[in-house]
Amino acid sequence: MRRDWVVGGCAWLLVAGFPLGAALAQSPAPESVATGAQLYDKWWKAVPGTKAPVGDHPVWASQTTNKAKGEATWRCKECHGWDYRGKDGAYGSGSHATGFPGVLAARGKSLDELKAILKGSADRRHDFSSVLNDAALTHLATFLKHGPVDLKPLIDLKTKKAVKAEADAGKKSFDACAACHGADGATLNFGKPAKPEYVGTVARANPWEFQHKVRFGHPGSDPPMPAAAELGLSLQDVLDLLAYSQTLRDK
Repeated sequence: MRRDWVVGGCAWLLVAGFPLGAALAQSPAPESVATGAQLYDKWWKAVPGTKAPVGDHPVWASQTTNKAKGEATWRCKECHGWDYRGKDGAYGSGSHATGFPGVLAARGKSLDELKAILKGSADRRHDFSSVLNDAALTHLATFLKHGPVDLKPLIDLKTKKAVKAEADAGKKSFDACAACHGADGATLNFGKPAKPEYVGTVARANPWEFQHKVRFGHPGSDPPMPAAAELGLSLQDVLDLLAYSQTLRDK
């Protein structure tokens, strides 16, 4: 079925006079987007052999609201949010607030422009080339251009629920997740024994983080967490999975 769809789609592009090479060039490899998303999450876990950063990120001193220290300050998500909206999203207030902008505008820039920014062209304090090689920077730029979506109309900021989602459809997707996470989502504890965090915990407390990790995987997990983006699941599939996961135990 999927092969027929792909062949049919390519044929339509040719009939419409759209260069097939251009169409393929505009579609990044899902593996690259997923790798970049894991770099956005925690880059030193996403690149084997990379050492964790020491001290605060150089840009961190320009804000005073977020009291995080050390490694946490180097995570892209800590400045720009799991919803990619920065100060205009879920991290606009609370303990994670920094006042830094989101990254949705990156979708309008070229990969070369984004790599230049990651190398400090706009702010030399934002130069990641000393800790990430060119391949990693390319993956991160690819994610910034093709991965983020505006989640504001999709996940309600107050209720933390998907605006349109089918939990029953999400349960069918979760059946594959249960092999690692268990039928109740509590086989793996992401937190501590005294304060556990399960699939249901994350889905309820931070649906934006949930969608990011489901779509793109968790950096450094063993075995590697499959990325929905690489499996061909749509964003709606992920939102359905979110709706179902919010019914699972969280304590």
